[in-house]
Amino acid sequence: MIYNTNVRPREIPLRSHEIVIIGGGIAGASLAYHLTKLGKKDVVILERHSLTSGTTWHAAGLIMQTRGTHALTEIAKYNAELYASLEAETGQATGFKQNGTLGVARTKDRLHETARNASVAKSFGLEAHMISPREAKELYPAIDSSIIEGAVFIPNDGQTNPIDTCISLAAGAKKNGAKILEQTEVTDLWRTPEGLYQLRTSHGVVEAEILVLACGLWTRDLAAKLGARVPLFAAEHFYVVTEPMDFVKPTLPVLRDTDGHVYVKEDAGKLLVGAFEPWGKALPMEKLPKDSAFIELWEDWDHFELPMTKAIEIIPALENAGIAKFFNGPESFTPDLLFMIGEVPGMKNLFVSTGYNSEGIEFGAGAGRALAEWIVAGAPQMDTSFIDVARFHPFQINKSYLRDRIPEVLGLHYKMHWPGHQPATSRGVRKSALHDRWARLGASFGEGMGWERPMWFAGEGETTDNIYSYEQPNWFKNTEAECLAARSGAVLFDQSSFGKHLIQGRDACNFLQRLCAGNVDVPVGKLVYTHMLNEKGGIETDVTVNRLSETQFLVISSATVHPRDKAWISRHITNEWSVTLTDVTSSYAVLSLQGPKSRNILSKVTPADLTNEAFPFATSQEIDVGYARIIANRLTYIGELGWELHVPTEMAQHVFDVLWEAGKEFNLKPAGYHALEHLRSERAYREYELDLTPVDTLLESGLGFTIDWSKAGGFVGKEATATQKASMPLKKRLISFKLRNPKPVLFREELIRRDGKIVGYISSGVKSFTLGTSIGLGYVNDPNGVTKELLEKSNWQIEIAGEFYDADASLQAFFDPTGERLGR
Repeated sequence: MIYNTNVRPREIPLRSHEIVIIGGGIAGASLAYHLTKLGKKDVVILERHSLTSGTTWHAAGLIMQTRGTHALTEIAKYNAELYASLEAETGQATGFKQNGTLGVARTKDRLHETARNASVAKSFGLEAHMISPREAKELYPAIDSSIIEGAVFIPNDGQTNPIDTCISLAAGAKKNGAKILEQTEVTDLWRTPEGLYQLRTSHGVVEAEILVLACGLWTRDLAAKLGARVPLFAAEHFYVVTEPMDFVKPTLPVLRDTDGHVYVKEDAGKLLVGAFEPWGKALPMEKLPKDSAFIELWEDWDHFELPMTKAIEIIPALENAGIAKFFNGPESFTPDLLFMIGEVPGMKNLFVSTGYNSEGIEFGAGAGRALAEWIVAGAPQMDTSFIDVARFHPFQINKSYLRDRIPEVLGLHYKMHWPGHQPATSRGVRKSALHDRWARLGASFGEGMGWERPMWFAGEGETTDNIYSYEQPNWFKNTEAECLAARSGAVLFDQSSFGKHLIQGRDACNFLQRLCAGNVDVPVGKLVYTHMLNEKGGIETDVTVNRLSETQFLVISSATVHPRDKAWISRHITNEWSVTLTDVTSSYAVLSLQGPKSRNILSKVTPADLTNEAFPFATSQEIDVGYARIIANRLTYIGELGWELHVPTEMAQHVFDVLWEAGKEFNLKPAGYHALEHLRSERAYREYELDLTPVDTLLESGLGFTIDWSKAGGFVGKEATATQKASMPLKKRLISFKLRNPKPVLFREELIRRDGKIVGYISSGVKSFTLGTSIGLGYVNDPNGVTKELLEKSNWQIEIAGEFYDADASLQAFFDPTGERLGR
């Protein structure tokens, strides 16, 4: 819960405005520009010094459109579109040029990752050419091509002057009616009882209906004055500028040597060599120079030695180059290397645009447009769930946590983006009550929203360290054994990290009926799998609702979206509802007992009748296990007979021990989250953030069966969903795919091709150990409708890193498509 600690009586303001933006860098200027393009005239930027001061002025100004995911590429590709036309519109030069990006790969693994990213580019019609070392040297003669395996060339990428670009955006905003007040520092801010925001500035009090914090490093502390949590921490960011070098021409492409931790760009006949070193340097705010508009920090050649050495390896001429400038400036970073925009939970009309992780120029254009659309329309107009400020848990504002995590985060920019990668820092924050049990059983732990969760279990004498790979990570052997045990015997998962929200009150039922697409007005003890939608019918939450009483409901969320789900529900609890929300996540440990033999095991430790007749699927009962009283939900996320046992946290170890002892007779095995992911994918169960997002609908995702069309009062998003239903056949549908070749491995983002044409991409994929080949889910698009007939008559292929693999397509799961195993 966000607690507003700074509510004050309203003062008489000097000026009142509809929208006030604090911060005159790229984030604030882009937002103001896009707001005015959408018709907003009463927009004001307050900048404490001058435009671009803070961090924008020292940005490298790189322009890169292609990212490792479709969602990020959708935002990033807009920068080249906007910056290419901005000068003609505003009359202010930007320095933008499309001299291309050359991304070199020193290893075969990096080359594979690069080729995967190049495939993503094809979805957007972006040019991305995989080239040989020889071709790379033709484009950039100064490189030592003998140390690389290959490269990608993206001709429409390039670079821009960050100062000129920001000023051009500001000029566009002013031309359309915005006001920009420089030398106007905000010294305090508060919210009035009427819900307005007042800011004490160096020139008096300013009032805003809508307030946007877009002030980079300083956003966290300003937000804290309002009781808002914005997890940011600063780090030092380094680059050097050489003396002029003969081979450096204006047309030289930007060089990205991610294996060498460096980027190199042309700069007026010189080279700018910048670094995302493997381990950054965190920078506490108190170490920043006071009252400095254009901050320059101290040189640190010892820290810069590794990337500079690598730069010399790839461009040998740098060894004898003179250094004209060593620059060190501050940048702000987030715990997950994704920036944040959106409305702060619990603070209506308070928005942020911040935490750009040294990529403000690259994402500022798209982020500014996305946030402007959000503010004007009152809701996001594209998928922003992965960059929504609401995604963070309250503990992530902790400065010690951030100080330790941020150096690693900076390095992740240029490290391999391995599937299943786990952070090394700021670990052990949240532990299940069963943590020590899993550790003794050989758990290799991963982190999800701060929770330490078993990902896989090592055998006796085996390491629990992760060895990453796009083809055969070291845990595949162990995960396969866990998956086979789940299909033939029984396994035990720890799902204590699931978010749990207790919704209660006189209006609890009616409130959830309005918010959920499914019918939750069911008998006590009935479980309902349902979703909360936005007005466009897009999926905002993916939850299970357990009716505990006439006025109490337990809403269960995935751990990684728990804070965002909570924010979504809280946002809708207005004064008209007699409803309260309580986060009871820590009150229950959750043991998930799954598999054909799960009933045999559970029957040995409880007197409850577990037969299908007495305990049907999708129902909940309070039962005794050992000496404990628990909530047992007959559910599965893997497609097997099973129960999810919600155990009072203080009783968790006892219940685990009782179950584990009883399970020995049936060869009960522990299983981790990797196995859970493989197993749920075999059954084509959807996962939020991957297969379900705010731009996907229940009909498109194949979840139309969860909708109750006839319940009184309807539900949020019903009109849009009904309109889509009336326009069948659907032009977009979530489809199951199975590769015919058993060797390649699917993860996500791989392209789907129908008769050679790109029609979608894999939203989630795994190697199915049950089926012996890779399977995946992905949305297919067709203007004439995606039908069963289309699937059957078409030739389907999945593109992985530029290679095409034949696949089968189905509207149903390839494993147990009718769900027969659930009713055992």
